[in-house]
Amino acid sequence: MKRLTLLVLSLSGIGAATLIVSCATRTFSGPMTESSCVQRGKCLVAILGCNDCHTPMKLGQNGSEPDMTRMLSGHPEEAKLPPPPTLPSGPWRVVCVPLTAWSGPWGISYAPNLTPDENTGLGIWTEQMFVNAIRTGKHFGKSRPILPPMPWQDYANLTDEDLKAIYAYLRTVPPVVNHVPDPVITEHP
Repeated sequence: MKRLTLLVLSLSGIGAATLIVSCATRTFSGPMTESSCVQRGKCLVAILGCNDCHTPMKLGQNGSEPDMTRMLSGHPEEAKLPPPPTLPSGPWRVVCVPLTAWSGPWGISYAPNLTPDENTGLGIWTEQMFVNAIRTGKHFGKSRPILPPMPWQDYANLTDEDLKAIYAYLRTVPPVVNHVPDPVITEHP
């Protein structure tokens, strides 16, 4: 059973690596135009799994599926969560409800709205603010910390060109008005 699991994980990793290499070399060779920058950003958003956490789910014919009419709009404002539980010291597990909100020792984090809506999304963000936020792990590149499970530490290793391409793509998605709740940060003694 362990060998089968390792084989499946290895094949999954190879598939992801193939997608990354294919996206990086086949589709985007030559000088970057505005159009190729947006296309590269779209590919990176898909590879990095941004929709997995930033797109709300809906019930479809085959069960839960991403609600692409609300693509990248973050945690739905109408989906309220209870306060984070008090956890004992020692190992803990992240509670994930419905992939747009997480509860853990840090408190509760909600996936933000990545659409270009000016009041509830990234509409007022500049390209440099976006790059700085990913590089520093700070909201707006200078304020509160970006909370788990956002893997900003990994994404900080992307090139400036890649981060700018992601930003360019996010500026092209349809804006969605969605007031994501503020995070609830647990203070530790």
